[in-house]
Amino acid sequence: MKLLLDECLPHPLKRLFSGHVCNTVQEMGWSGKTNGELLALADGNFDVLVTADQGIQYEQNLAGRGIALLILSAPTNKLEDLKPLVPAALSALSTLQPGRVVRVNQ
Repeated sequence: MKLLLDECLPHPLKRLFSGHVCNTVQEMGWSGKTNGELLALADGNFDVLVTADQGIQYEQNLAGRGIALLILSAPTNKLEDLKPLVPAALSALSTLQPGRVVRVNQ
């Protein structure tokens, strides 16, 4: 599965998504894009946008898109707070379908 890590997430997090192709927004040259622009760019190039943006699912309509959202909900966006969510996130990826949103909480 091809994952895109939002710029609000720490770059080293991508190494924890083993078994998946994972790029960051910064690596793609898409820093500073709005959520709508980012989803439009990622749609068709990535299967899932991984983010910590808690409001994105209410701001963006995923109907008809070929990309899904995986929202990580931790106390902060620091790697040490996000790392415990990775096993549940990897499990969620195995069933995540395009146009869907999954939230992973602590």
